[in-house]
Amino acid sequence: MREALERICQLQPEYSAENTPAMQERGRLVRSDLKAEVEKLGPSLAAALGPFGDDLLVDASDGIGRKTELPWVRFCSRSMSPSLTEGFYCVMHFSTDGTAVHVTVGCGSSRFHKGSSVPLPDHELDAQTAWARQVVIEEFGSLVPFDDPADFGARRSLPISFQRATAISHRVAYSDIRTTNFGELLDQAAQRLRPIYAAQAMGRDLTDADQRELEIAAALSPLDRPSGRQGYGLSAPARKAVEKRAMDVASQFLRANRYVVRDTSASSPFDFEATVSGTRIKVEVKGTTSDRADGILMTANEVALHRNEKGNTALIIVSSIRLSEQNGAYSCSGGNVEWLLGWDIDEWFHEPTAFRVTRPAITKSLTES
Repeated sequence: MREALERICQLQPEYSAENTPAMQERGRLVRSDLKAEVEKLGPSLAAALGPFGDDLLVDASDGIGRKTELPWVRFCSRSMSPSLTEGFYCVMHFSTDGTAVHVTVGCGSSRFHKGSSVPLPDHELDAQTAWARQVVIEEFGSLVPFDDPADFGARRSLPISFQRATAISHRVAYSDIRTTNFGELLDQAAQRLRPIYAAQAMGRDLTDADQRELEIAAALSPLDRPSGRQGYGLSAPARKAVEKRAMDVASQFLRANRYVVRDTSASSPFDFEATVSGTRIKVEVKGTTSDRADGILMTANEVALHRNEKGNTALIIVSSIRLSEQNGAYSCSGGNVEWLLGWDIDEWFHEPTAFRVTRPAITKSLTES
């Protein structure tokens, strides 16, 4: 592996978009030699990925048609990242000037929204990589040794997007290639990819609205998976556990703020009636395993309530609920509270996510012929 890495670095300053002899050699090294060396590490990498290593995928590219500044070799769970534009994966990049190899964990440039994958704008891509870094820090306490800047020297738009999509990176200088244990380094990268996958399997990277849209899509079309990535929506028992946790956390929050609380969730289009100092408000509670609290799903009755009684309603979003399962039983812990008192639902964007389509009544009587 070290010889292939060194030679690719040596060829990087000779980059051309055309299929020159130097680029032909670089392509063979990336797509054949280096890919084969990573594939030899497959059992170890699969073990490091834990339950996500059963469908290990290794692929490589130096450009489709015209050659790219940043050739790459990546490995991942096939179901979690079926393509380069979707999901998270470990990837080896090369500085454009040949001075370094970068072992990274990055993500695709699209995400699920409204039933399909859509390109991520820069701010969304930045949010995705920041989220992944936070997951790694939660698991390992820091980013070390993957705390180097993701600067590969790219000058063209697509390679620059690869840099932006990098969550964590470890730079190996050309002079250190011979003394670096790349098998160990790739194992460490896989160990950091594993908790990212685990967090995705709980839906932590999706808004509550996206999670529920997927559950609706799965119910309406169970044979038509909206994405190749596993672990999107929650099962009914898991969803029930999350909702119960959200209600408990919201009730504790309201009582701590001196509200008298009455649970109305079984009979009304809101969850709590909360009273303090003679003022009564209707409170909607939304709970989610997601770390993102910027999208929720509401029924038509809930929307109507918050519009018709604007100023007399409140929304509590309990995000980052941690869900665990043992022997088929679900339990929850944690939860961050966002309290929106007197919120204006019309200040939020509204998008239809599903339609009830009903056959019209037959008005013309049928007669026997």
